[in-house]
Amino acid sequence: MKKYFVILLFATLALGLCLPSAFAQASGTVKGVCRDAQGQPVVDGIVLWANQDNGQKYTLKTNKRGEYFSLGLTPGKYNVILYKSADDQKAGKEMDHLNGFVVKLDENTIDLDVKKEMEDTAKGKGVSAEEFKKAQEQNAKAEKEKSTVGKLNDKLNAAKTAADGGDYDTAIAALTEATQMDATRDLIWFKLADYYRLSATKQTDPAEKQKRLDSAVESYQKAVDLKKATPDKDPAKQAQNLAAYYNNLADAYYKAKKIDDAVKTYELAAQTDPSAAAQSYFNIGAVLTNSGRPDEANTAFDKCLAADPNKAEAYYQKGLNLLGKATLQGDKTIAPPGTAEAFQKYLELSPTGPNAQSAKDLLASIGAKVETTYGTKKKSSKN
Repeated sequence: MKKYFVILLFATLALGLCLPSAFAQASGTVKGVCRDAQGQPVVDGIVLWANQDNGQKYTLKTNKRGEYFSLGLTPGKYNVILYKSADDQKAGKEMDHLNGFVVKLDENTIDLDVKKEMEDTAKGKGVSAEEFKKAQEQNAKAEKEKSTVGKLNDKLNAAKTAADGGDYDTAIAALTEATQMDATRDLIWFKLADYYRLSATKQTDPAEKQKRLDSAVESYQKAVDLKKATPDKDPAKQAQNLAAYYNNLADAYYKAKKIDDAVKTYELAAQTDPSAAAQSYFNIGAVLTNSGRPDEANTAFDKCLAADPNKAEAYYQKGLNLLGKATLQGDKTIAPPGTAEAFQKYLELSPTGPNAQSAKDLLASIGAKVETTYGTKKKSSKN
């Protein structure tokens, strides 16, 4: 009985020793080290091995030394792709790749060294060491810029989400952190200023309201200065963005009751982007009207209409300012010249507008006719 047991055990062990040999004959081992353009290990990177013959894929992860290792790849031809991270893999952003690498039985080594490949490419093209170093520095700078922009966009998105929900304090905190990360981005300062300005109107404490408006003015001014210092490749786009900064800065001045500063800044907006000057001049007219300066306001409304003759609301507001100077003769209201024409022009341009009924009532109050075709040219008849 003992002899039989020993023989059986020996046979079992022999069978067990055969298994690794059979496994080794059916697969290969792959390993290597991955380095980036600066020669540093790619930590927590992804090395994707894709079999060209059967489509099978193996996803390997690098360690802190940039190393990867795997047992059991089926022999065959592979495409090998290096990604900086799992997120980059999802986005399809490759760091390096090699096509047609043949995995054989036993051990296969392939290092993915972006810096070395760049050096080899440079040598092949006759690039000097100094030129290569410069190109490498530019590449590093571009990578850093890409990383910074990504982080800033995350802050912008978080701030917008918070502000859309009415949480301006969280939005302000997010963008304050963004300015500490990089204080050279005009858009960050502009949006931060917007949230200070919009949150100010919700404050019940006058001191806190003024503080936020002052912060808005300061942040808008930084946005303006940065925008001026970094011109856009498209001059028209540059003008539009800068004018938008001026318009919002002017509104912050107005809310802070700094009327002359508001008017001056709206003027800058109109001069910066003449294509949108009508709205800037209309804003001046509104500010001066609300400040009890109707004559100056109507001068602004005239400039608005010169820039855009179809700005119906400017006619209506101008008519109201003129009507404010009406006098009474007995029981009859005598309005200044141009009052009726202003309301009539409004009705011509906006016969069903929000102030249409008001314009009709005001015309009736001064004994004027409602003419919704005021100033309209007759169409020529065709034979």
